[in-house]
Amino acid sequence: MNNYIPTINISSLIKNNFKSKKSLQAIKKIERACVKVGFFQITGHGINIQEINNICKIGNKFFNSPKKNKNKLAPKKWNKRNKNIYRGYFPSSVNGKEGLDLGDLKAKPHNIKRFKSQYIEYLNLNKSFNKSSIKNLSNYYDNIFSLSEILFKGIIKLYRKDVNISNQAFSRIKTLSTLRFNYYPKQNKPVEISKQDGVALGCETHVDSGVFTVLYQDKKGGLQVQNRKNKKWYDVAFNKNALVVNTGLALEYLSKGKFKATNHRVLWNKTKRMSVPFFFEPSYDFKMHPSFLNGLKSYKKGIFFQNFLKNSLKKFIEYQR
Repeated sequence: MNNYIPTINISSLIKNNFKSKKSLQAIKKIERACVKVGFFQITGHGINIQEINNICKIGNKFFNSPKKNKNKLAPKKWNKRNKNIYRGYFPSSVNGKEGLDLGDLKAKPHNIKRFKSQYIEYLNLNKSFNKSSIKNLSNYYDNIFSLSEILFKGIIKLYRKDVNISNQAFSRIKTLSTLRFNYYPKQNKPVEISKQDGVALGCETHVDSGVFTVLYQDKKGGLQVQNRKNKKWYDVAFNKNALVVNTGLALEYLSKGKFKATNHRVLWNKTKRMSVPFFFEPSYDFKMHPSFLNGLKSYKKGIFFQNFLKNSLKKFIEYQR
C-alpha cells in the first residue's frame, strides 16, 4: 500500500490563515491522517529544501569528525568534564546509532538560571561547530519550531478554539523541544530482531513522547509505520520535498486518546544513514490535562510536562544517564 501514509499540502496553513476554505480542508486531512494512521507527509511546508540539505551536511560533517571533537559535546556520562546530562552527543555503543540532541538554541547561561528543569541546559556548540554552522542550526530550529506550532494550531482549530492558546503550552526557551540528528553507521549487526515478524532493525520499535515529531529522512529510507488494526508494517517512502510528521504521547494525552501515538521502527541498513527529527515538546511547566483542547478548566488530572517526559523517556536506553 504505497498510499497508506498520506501526503498533505499545507501551504495554505503556512500563511497562518486558519479560516480559509483550503486551510480548513488541509486541517481535516491532517485530522484523518492522525486518527487513521498517526503518520503523514507534508509538502508546501515553507522550509527550503536547500536549507534542509545544508542542515544534513552540517550533521554529516559533525558525525564524520574525530571522536575527540564529538565528545566535546557529550553528556557527563561519556565525558566527565562536562556538566550537561540531557543535551549533547551520544556514541553508537549505546544503541547502535550516534545521536546529537539540541535544545532551544536561544537558551543561554544568563536566561536559563531561573528555569527549574533538568532538561533545559546550555550546550556550548562553539566547542564543535563553526559560527556559520551554529547560525544555520539556530535558523532551522526557529523554522521547524514555527512549522510545528502551525500544525498544533491546526489541531486546536478542530476544537473550534482560539489557536493562540498554543502559547500556554509552548514558550520558547521553556520548551523541551529537541532537534535530534540520528546517524546510523555501517552497523555490523541489528540492534533488535522484531519479535512480531523477525525483521532485523536498526532502531527499535517505539512511540514518541511529544505532540508531534517532524522528520527529514534521507533517501536511504528505512522508516516503517505499523497499522494499528492489522499490525502490518508499511514503508514511509522518501520524498525530497516532504517532511514526515507523526503523533506522540503528549498529543494522545491532550486529545483523550483521539490522536494516538503510533508504533514505528527503522530497518537495519548496512550503509550509512541519517535522519533529522524535531521532537515538538511543550514547556517544562505546562500543566498537561485532557481538558486542554476542549477548553474545560479541570486541572485535577493534570501532570507537568517535565514529569510526563521523564516517565516516557525511561524506555529509551540512550536516556538512561
